[in-house]
This record gives sequence, C-alpha cells and structure tokens, in this order.
Amino acid sequence: MSRYHGDRHSEKRSSNKELAERLAKEHFERLSRIRGDYDQKREKSSSKSHESGEYKKKKHKDSKEKNKDSKDKKKDKEATFDWDEEYMGYTNSDNPFGDANLLKTFVWTKKYEKLGIKDIDPEEIERENRIKQRENKKELEKVKERRLQREREREARLEEMAKAQREKEALQFKEWEKQEDTFHLKQAKLRSQLRIKEGRAKPIDMLARYIDIVTAKEEKSETGDNEINESFEIFEPYNHLNGLRISDLEDLQEDIKVYMELDDKSNIDYWMDLQTIVTDELQKLRKFQSGSESEVDRREGINAAVSPEVTSVFDGKTLTQLCALQVQIEDKIRSGREGVDVSYWETLLSKLKAEIARARLKEHHEEFKKQFLKLKAEQKEKDKKQNLFPVIKTEKDIDEASASTSANASSEDTLLKKCSDDYLNGRYSPILIPESQLDAGTVIVSVEEDFENLRKERMKIRCELTPLEKEKPTTTMTAAEIAFDKIARRGMTSDETEFSSEECIKQDKSVTSWSDKYRPRKPRYFNRVHTGFEWNKYNQTHYDVDNPPPKIVQGYKFNIFYPDLIDKQRTPTYTVNPCRDNRDFAIIKFSGGPPYEDIAFKIVNREWNYSYKSGFRNQFHNNILQLWFHFKRYRYRR
Repeated sequence: MSRYHGDRHSEKRSSNKELAERLAKEHFERLSRIRGDYDQKREKSSSKSHESGEYKKKKHKDSKEKNKDSKDKKKDKEATFDWDEEYMGYTNSDNPFGDANLLKTFVWTKKYEKLGIKDIDPEEIERENRIKQRENKKELEKVKERRLQREREREARLEEMAKAQREKEALQFKEWEKQEDTFHLKQAKLRSQLRIKEGRAKPIDMLARYIDIVTAKEEKSETGDNEINESFEIFEPYNHLNGLRISDLEDLQEDIKVYMELDDKSNIDYWMDLQTIVTDELQKLRKFQSGSESEVDRREGINAAVSPEVTSVFDGKTLTQLCALQVQIEDKIRSGREGVDVSYWETLLSKLKAEIARARLKEHHEEFKKQFLKLKAEQKEKDKKQNLFPVIKTEKDIDEASASTSANASSEDTLLKKCSDDYLNGRYSPILIPESQLDAGTVIVSVEEDFENLRKERMKIRCELTPLEKEKPTTTMTAAEIAFDKIARRGMTSDETEFSSEECIKQDKSVTSWSDKYRPRKPRYFNRVHTGFEWNKYNQTHYDVDNPPPKIVQGYKFNIFYPDLIDKQRTPTYTVNPCRDNRDFAIIKFSGGPPYEDIAFKIVNREWNYSYKSGFRNQFHNNILQLWFHFKRYRYRR
C-alpha cells in the first residue's frame, strides 16, 4: 500500500516539473518574438530615414503594381470560388473529400512534363484554367437552360392534359345533366299520365299531353305513319286555364317553368306563350282580389271608362298585325318624347303580349287541326281500301259465287215468308192438339209439374257451378306515395302492428264545384297500433316473464296522406266520438277536405297522454297528417 502511494507522489512531482518547463519555454518564445518585432521595426525606421526621394518613389510604384496584381488575382480567385460554390456547393472547409485546398488551382505537372512545357509560367496556367472554367460555366448555363426548358415543356404538357381532362369531364357532366333532365321529364310525363288515367288531372297534365300529341303527329306525318287517336279531343291549350283560381295559376306557373327547363327546345315557344298567358290571367285575378278594377286601372294609367275600348283594339287582328302594333308601341316607349304616358303604354304592351301569345297558339292549333283532320281522312280512306279484297277471280268462281248468292237470296226470301205467315196465323203460339189425337202411352205433364221440374234442373246446374274469384283491384303507387309509405314505416318496432280497420261513415252527398273536376276518393294511410304488457299488481301476482299476461293497446300512430288537396291553406282535422253501443271504444274521424272523403277508425276509448316526451305528435307536414298518442298509465296509490 505504501509503495502504491509512493508511486503516485513521484508521478505527480514529475508532471508538475514538465508543466513548469513548458510554461517557461513558451514565455521565452513570446519574449523572443516581441524582441524580434521590435528590432525589425527599428531597423525599418532607420533604413527609411537613410533612403533617397527617388528610391522612395520607385518603391511606392512597385508596391502599387504589386497590390494591383494581387487584387486582380484575388478577384479572379473570388470569381472562381463563386463559380465553384454556385455549381458544386463545396468549400475548402466543407467537402466530402477532406481536401483543405479544394478551391485552389490544380497544376498537372506530369502532363506538362510529357508535353515538354515543364517550365511554364503559373500565371499562364491560371489564365488557361480560367478560360476553361468560363467555357464550362457557359456550357453549364446552357445545360441548365435546357433543363428548365424541358421542365417548362413538361409543365405545359401536364397543363394541356389537365385542361383536356377537364373538358372531357365537363362534356361528360353535361351529358349526365342531359340524361338527368330527360329522366325527370319522363317521370313528370308519367305522373301526368297517371293523374289523367285516375281522373284527377291538373291543367299542366292536359297542356303537356297536348304538346306531346302535337309533336307525335308531326313526327308521324313526316315518317308516313298516319294512325290517329280517335279519343283525342281538339281544344285550344289556353282553354284549360278557364275557371282556375290564383293558387292554381301559381302552381301552373311553377310547373310550366319546370317544363321549360326539361322539355325539348323545339317546344320552348309553346311554353313561353303559355307562361305569358298565365301571368296575364294572374294579374287579372289579383286585380279583383286586391281592389276594384277601376282603382287598379287608374294605378296602371288606364281610365276605367276607356278600359273596354282599349282591350277591344286587339279584337279581330291577326298575328302579323298584333306584332306590328307591338313594334309601334315599343318604339313609342323608347322614344321618350314629352307627353307620352309611359305607364299607359307599358300596361297596354303587357296586355298586347298576352294577346300575341294567344294568337300564336291559336294559329298553331289551327294548323295542327287541319293536319289532324287530313290525317284522319287519309286513315279512313286507308281503312276502306283494306276492306276490299283485290283477288283475281276466274269465270268459274264468278258463276259459283253468283249461283250461291241467288240460292242464298231465295232461301232468305222463303224463310222471311214463312216467319211472316207463322206470325199472322198463330202469333208464334203453339198449335193446340186435342187429347183424342195423342198416341197411347203419351205422358201428359201439367204446367205446375213442368215449372217444378225446371226449377229443380236449374238448382242442380247452380250447385255444380263454382263461383268466380273476384279480382282484386290493382293500384299503382306513385313516387310520392312510395315515399309516404317509407316515411310511415320508419321506426316501426316489434310492439307495433299495422292497423287498417276502417269504419263506415256517412259521407257528405252534397254536390260541390270540385266534384266535376276531381274524383272523390279516400286518402292513403298507414296506421300502427302499439301494444304491450301492463305489469299491475294482479299481473305481477299471476304472471311472470316466461308466462306473460295478454297484451293491451297502449297507443296509436295515424299517418294519412293528402297530396292533392284543393285548399292548401286548410289543415286536415280529426274528431273523437265514443261509440253509443259500447263506451269502451270510440270512433276517430279524419277530415281532409276536397277531393278526399272522410275516413274513420275504431279505437280504444281511454284518456290520452298529451306529453311530447311520451311521444305525442299532431302535425301536418309534407302533405302527411301525423297523429301519434299513447294512453295514460294509472299508478295505484294508497
């Protein structure tokens, strides 16, 4: 142990000695350097004091040229460094080769020795290297420019491809929109056909049917197909607007806008004329609704005394004359001369446009009517020709036909003569045969026995017959009814069952104005009855989960569909009346208004729970009357 400590002390003394020697040496070197600098400065100052003026000028000139050369070299070197740093990204201190002289000019000594120019000036070598570097730099600039050009061309190609793809997608999207419009148009026409078939047609259905038939007749006349629908009635299309109310005209206006967007462009004039006429009819009805006609005419700039004369100006004029009058009125309004009553002429122009639309529709209708009658006559002529049999007959066939015709004629004459003789002789009564003329063993039957035998035979045949099954009426559900059925069935649980037992009630037999236009019918409905277990004290005692008590009615959910109400402002209502024969049940009756008949159901007569938290709902939304309720639950309390 003592030896170990002794070694440590000896090592420590030796290290301290070495440190002292090194510090002394460094101090001596620093003093020597300071003394040398001092001697050099003193020698330089003494030599300057002994120099002549000419020597000083020459020395100054040499130092100036030397500084200039050093600056040029430094500039070239900096340019070289800039080039290297720009194009290579390496420096003397930062490069993957570990070369501290990377940016210095490389001299290939062996190459120059082989070429026999060993003693070439280094400045010449640097100058040649700078020239090569400039050429390389220009070449790199060109390469860089070509690369940028290729990138620009590639971006242009990508942009062109993207543009072509966008145009292709736009065309495809336009085609999809066209297909969608065609689909919606077909669905609208299908709904119109169903409403016409069911007897609840709207004005838009008749207008769409008219233009479809007109278009179909024009196409058939061009193709040579002359089949005519005999059931088609020829009426001017604007006659379907007679008797409509403001709400009906507003609905028709929206329907016409839909057809203007979806229908073929060749029919756009037809729908625009109808839109103009509907707008004019709406203005007339709103005049009478808002106030007296004289006040409205006064606001529009037309005196009530001359209003009939103004409207009579259009009577008896052709379409060409009305168009010429429109041009004159528009010129007068645009002129802006003094004394021109602009409001009067604008009102007159709006009425004139409606008259032009009526005249244009009437003119097209007359042309179609002529074409329709012409095709109808051609079809009749074609049917007559089809009834003839253009078969070439021989003389033998003609003789046989004439002989058979004469024989048939003679037999018909004989039969007619016999019938007339029988009528005159016995009035078609059987001839009375005396009993003495009957053969022996002839069975004589009385009238009563004959009637009884006939009755028995009829009963026998009737028992052998099987009754025919009554065909169930098939109804086609519209898209709106399918949506209603889906909404009504939403959220149906296992405790709910469909409830569709109607009660017969007396309907109002009074004749109303809407019964001529709309067929009275019952609304569609989808009702549910909610049943469940009531775990009262008795049921808890006598039943359990495995043997549950009988279910009882706990509530109802009525969903009744009124899509075609005439009066959209009126909300359907319901009334509940207890049954006279049994107070435990009640009759709930729903009244929607025309064209729907009242409908009633028999329900359990218990007190309702009107809390919305318990599921009570009484609303009329999206043409669906929803009445949902549960019965109150009575808790036993002491």
